[in-house]
Amino acid sequence: MTAATAPHFGPTPSTPAIRRPLAAAAVLAALVGMVFGLLLGGAGPASAHAALTGSDPQDGAVVATAPKEVTLTFSEQVALGDDSIRILDPDGKRADTGAAPRDLQSGSTVKYGVSLHAGLPDGTYTVAWQAVSADSHPVSGAFTFSVGAPSKTTVALPTDQAGGGLVGTLYDIARYAAYAGFILLAGGSAFVLACWQRGAGARPLQRLVVRGWMTLTVATLAMLLLRNPYTGSGKLADAFDLDGLKAVLDTKPGAALVSRLLLLGASALFIAVLFGAYAKREDEREKKDLTFGLAIGGTVIAAGIAGTWALAEHASTGIQPGIAMPVDVLHLLAVAAWLGGLTTLLVALYRTPDMDATAVRRFSGIAFGSVVVLAATGIYQSWRQVGTWSALTGTGYGQLLLVKVGLVAVLIGIAWFSRRWTARLVTGGGDASTETRGGETAPAGTSTTETSGSAEVPDTSGATAEDPARAAQLARQQAAVATAEKKRIRDADPDRSGLRRSVLAEVGVAVALLAVTTVLTSTEPARTEEEAARASTAASAPATAGPVEMKLPFDTGGENGKGTVRMEITPARTGANELHLWVDGSDGKPMDVPEVKVAFTLESKDIGPLPVVPARLTEGHWTADGVQIPMAGNWKVAVTVRTSDIDQTTIDKNMKIG
Repeated sequence: MTAATAPHFGPTPSTPAIRRPLAAAAVLAALVGMVFGLLLGGAGPASAHAALTGSDPQDGAVVATAPKEVTLTFSEQVALGDDSIRILDPDGKRADTGAAPRDLQSGSTVKYGVSLHAGLPDGTYTVAWQAVSADSHPVSGAFTFSVGAPSKTTVALPTDQAGGGLVGTLYDIARYAAYAGFILLAGGSAFVLACWQRGAGARPLQRLVVRGWMTLTVATLAMLLLRNPYTGSGKLADAFDLDGLKAVLDTKPGAALVSRLLLLGASALFIAVLFGAYAKREDEREKKDLTFGLAIGGTVIAAGIAGTWALAEHASTGIQPGIAMPVDVLHLLAVAAWLGGLTTLLVALYRTPDMDATAVRRFSGIAFGSVVVLAATGIYQSWRQVGTWSALTGTGYGQLLLVKVGLVAVLIGIAWFSRRWTARLVTGGGDASTETRGGETAPAGTSTTETSGSAEVPDTSGATAEDPARAAQLARQQAAVATAEKKRIRDADPDRSGLRRSVLAEVGVAVALLAVTTVLTSTEPARTEEEAARASTAASAPATAGPVEMKLPFDTGGENGKGTVRMEITPARTGANELHLWVDGSDGKPMDVPEVKVAFTLESKDIGPLPVVPARLTEGHWTADGVQIPMAGNWKVAVTVRTSDIDQTTIDKNMKIG
């Protein structure tokens, strides 16, 4: 039940009742328009997941002599360990000295350097790195450079990203569970205090809130234990490494998780009072004072728990963290009040026969306020993390954000139907706090000895003090029959049944929305992804666009030794290229030859020849992937064709690359 769920409070759903939801819909439409308008506005770069924006030597570069150190530049602050950057020679041995990375930061540039051994031989070297972003997520990557000329290497570039595997899966599950637990804990408690105070004595609501607390507590403990292997080795056994746990406690995410556990201890006391002394308090004045105290204390605890996410997630990095963190806290509290209250309402509608329509009406107002807060804070967060139309549609983060917006639209649409059922429940007298008996109304909870013909209540008049066991048994039977009758009357109310179905649909969409939101928190923000892409493109931008084609006639001198080699290299720039060769006979048809070899030489820089051995794809068609061209220039391409065991020839031609 969202902004569109506020019911009409008059005696009939007249024209004002129609104007209110229309006005609310207009406000929401304006807010959505503001979101996309602000996305087009420019802003300074905002980062969350760190990205490698540059290196020296660059990826795929060929240098004449071995450098003394390798430097890496990141888009934001990162945490590096002593072994976070490794340089491996062609044989897979360490080429760096093993010393901790040197901090070379200058101004806003985040750069680290690793020293290399002296006298390194020529060949291809692999740089593998792993770090922890300022938003607590691990990031990793690898690239190669060559000294003298590229060579074969025994090192395979890692394909697994940091934070993956079994440990990554368990950590992600714990993160999902933590969000869900917080929503149930905070939203359920808020629903009881603000909407239905008599619900403090309802066992289904008590179980819901307590389970939310338990889920959040267990998930937080799991994240604390898994944090070390999640950002490091990836081995589950390291979760119980005390030295690793101690190192985690010294980090910002570790401090946030410990703070959350302490606040959960305070929330346990809050729950005990809410469902204990508060539920039993009957004096109205005392209960009012206790309600105020619990509301203040609960808000402080909930804001503190929400703050542990803001401290260690996207809000703590990038532009304007001083504004972004309080906004993130408000966003989380609004989500909890809306979705947690919605879940609590659903449980109350299904499991508590004496749920009254007044509570539904109160929650409708809270839901409206929550959606307004969500819209405002969502606009700001979208501006920080996306910023442009290209980022919105061309990045994974932006596409997930569009899915989230779509789910919110669906949720609001379903909420429109919830509003209609709520209005009918309020104006139609569908209050479950009363039950029908013989055409009269009796307060809920009163024992009835007559029903509407669906059940009969046993008569306890025959039970005497001499047979207390029999009297207790009859009393239990009477209570069970009375509860069943209340449930029958509740289920027979079409307005209440319609509201239950509508709220159930809302909760289903809300679960999907929560899942997408949680994925967003672990996805590289659109601004960072575009910034890294721009830096990578600028570092290796070609001077000319490919592909480049050429024809090379050949004659090996033997039988059927004449033909033509057609060669295409794409994209014909520095870095990795794709090479295709087609060998045609003198009749123009594909010619199957035993062997074809290619070599690239840049004579002006005394580089090469760089050999390439293409693989046979089909008859007359040879191909090679990952052909490394270290720098732009006028390269001599030499193609060797062998047509028999003794007949071969080499032809060459110059080609402009880069």
